Amino acid sequence: MAKGIKDRVAILAMGCSRFGERWDVGQEELMAEAYLEALDRAGIDPGMIEAAWYSSHYDDIGAGKAGTPMAQALRLPAIGVTRVENFCAGGTEAFRGAVYAVASGAVDIALAVGVEKLKDTGFAGLPPASRGTFAPMYLPTHTNPGNFSQLARAYGAHHGVSHDDLKRAMAHTSMKSHANAVKNKNAHLRKAITIEQAMNAPMVADPLGLFDCCPVSDGAACAIVTTPEIARSLGEAAPVIVKAIQLVTSSGWEVQQSSWNGAYVHTARIAARRAYAEAGITDPRSQLSLAELHDCFSITELVTLEDIGLADEGTAWKRMLDGAFDADGEMPCQVDGGLKCFGHPVGASGLRMLYECWLQLTGQAGERQLGAPSLALTHNLGGAPAQNVCSVTIVGAA
Repeated sequence: MAKGIKDRVAILAMGCSRFGERWDVGQEELMAEAYLEALDRAGIDPGMIEAAWYSSHYDDIGAGKAGTPMAQALRLPAIGVTRVENFCAGGTEAFRGAVYAVASGAVDIALAVGVEKLKDTGFAGLPPASRGTFAPMYLPTHTNPGNFSQLARAYGAHHGVSHDDLKRAMAHTSMKSHANAVKNKNAHLRKAITIEQAMNAPMVADPLGLFDCCPVSDGAACAIVTTPEIARSLGEAAPVIVKAIQLVTSSGWEVQQSSWNGAYVHTARIAARRAYAEAGITDPRSQLSLAELHDCFSITELVTLEDIGLADEGTAWKRMLDGAFDADGEMPCQVDGGLKCFGHPVGASGLRMLYECWLQLTGQAGERQLGAPSLALTHNLGGAPAQNVCSVTIVGAA
């Protein structure tokens, strides 16, 4: 019987570029920015890296879907580099590949990098995806704000939350992330906002206003992973250990069965349940110290809090207004500013979330430090509420 990967892999070091409108650099420089930070923190020779995984959803380098852009940009040794995509969960997919390689014993040290250069595409939102085996998902009738506005409306209708109450809860969600991002030099948006500004912002897709939507950004993040034993031998006395990675892909059930009410994300509930079982977590609210959630829209964070068991069903909006998920609340979420203030370079976001968890768990988060957290969770969502890929990763002390 499969035993999972709990305690088999350690994060030796991580790195993260500055996110934003990086007109001055390309994908190569963004990858190098994150990689060189991780390499410096790890204190290892690049020749010790034995395999790598590279996540990028859009191809602006012209090298197709191969791993060569990363191998060349980072001057990696003659190793295998695998290019991965999994909608917006691609960063976690790259991390999963590297972790599985170490957990299996195939390699001792592996690298995961996620990167995206979106500002140069010319699109105000995400560019059109390439037409593949599931092209109907990208027909012109679908937009990301439109898809998630339907999630908000379904949530409000199912739980009896008024339009104004939901707007205020979403506004608090965004206000919280902006307040956190002020303390983060790598964030794209580093300006505090008020709840009133968020509530009165121009409408994008009712009830989602401007401040309910994350921006388009450029950025990269990186992780170097190894075994706990090797990490300790390299000087990491208390390395961050991977406790669980679970990834669930929608089979289409949501849009084919009348039993889905549109007010939650089915895959998130399954991924969280499996991740908690793998990590040995029985009470996530008391055992987890912080969470980094895929807040592409403010409603996504609210719904996810319930999907992964950090709030009872139908109560996340109230608890958000009570400050439960603020940096000084019961369960700090988006302590770094989240997608809301970093933006969403598709291939990088999953690793960027993990970077904040790694900083917090190693006590290196500076003025954002939450004390001495012990367990952290990242939630990475790709696609639409009805058709998506969802991953949940849990990391913590040995």
